[in-house]
Amino acid sequence: MRLLVAGGAGFIGSTYVHRHLEENPTDEIVVLDKLTYAGRRENLEGVDAARLSLVEADIADATAVRDAIAGCDAVVNFAAESHVDRSITDPGAFIQTDVFGTYVLLEAARDAGIRHLQISTDEVYGSIEEGTFTERSPLDPSSPYSASKAGGDLIVSAFHHTYGTDALITRASNNFGPRQHPEKLIPLTILNALAGDEIPVYGDGMQVRNWLYAEDFAAAIDVVLERGEAGQVYNVGGPDEKPNIEVVKRILELTGRDESLITYVTDRLGHDRRYSLSAERTESLGWKAAVGFDEGIERTVAWYRDNEAWWGPIRSGEYREYYERQYGRKLGS
Repeated sequence: MRLLVAGGAGFIGSTYVHRHLEENPTDEIVVLDKLTYAGRRENLEGVDAARLSLVEADIADATAVRDAIAGCDAVVNFAAESHVDRSITDPGAFIQTDVFGTYVLLEAARDAGIRHLQISTDEVYGSIEEGTFTERSPLDPSSPYSASKAGGDLIVSAFHHTYGTDALITRASNNFGPRQHPEKLIPLTILNALAGDEIPVYGDGMQVRNWLYAEDFAAAIDVVLERGEAGQVYNVGGPDEKPNIEVVKRILELTGRDESLITYVTDRLGHDRRYSLSAERTESLGWKAAVGFDEGIERTVAWYRDNEAWWGPIRSGEYREYYERQYGRKLGS
């Protein structure tokens, strides 16, 4: 196969690219990525360069998408603005990429007559106090980010129902693992702990998330791409639910820091309280999560400890200004 992977230089996208090429030694991948702050060439280092092409372009650019998709057998769309905090301050960028960009990719996939797999999120369902979301749960997004992802999902479904496009959706719970940008909870906590910086925790820290190791999600994507039914949604929930504060405290243990670094800050606007996502439909295709939270967080902390060359440039650049705006405090040196 020759795949077009949109957003393949980001965290989850690059995890997928690495795994897919390792597991499928005759396949080729074209990565189409805008290379914004969260999409980095460094994320693709170590990939077999003979089987990888990187096209720096926006998925909202119809000409670039049409050129990149030529000769491909399927599209996997990771491309998205994805951080809830940034969506609150700049929702327009999210709508442009997550909604309009998805439409552009779908048009190209429809014209090429190939499968489009949309990578989405459990956040489109909103918050759930009890029980677990299934594919039949109504969409009830709470943030501009989750609303933009829900909009993209609805366009995917509409293209299937209206035009017969071979399109389907995966919705995953919170991913974690190596190469995740430090604006997100787990890498932020790890890097602040390693540096001895305060660790900001929203509200009371009791927001519950359903954690999924990124390698496991990458495996699920290939199962859905190969065996999933067009027009369907496949939820990919992780094996463990944990409150954010429990995640932070475990990272402090693994980095040898004490809880005095924790600083509770004003909660995020519209912060969802709990996510919980079923994986039964995806498991029925033959997938199963292999890495639990405890093993995954140990691997993740070790990776960041050993890869300062990767995260050092991020933590010293635009991210420092973003962090100060977001949390009202400076990072250490």
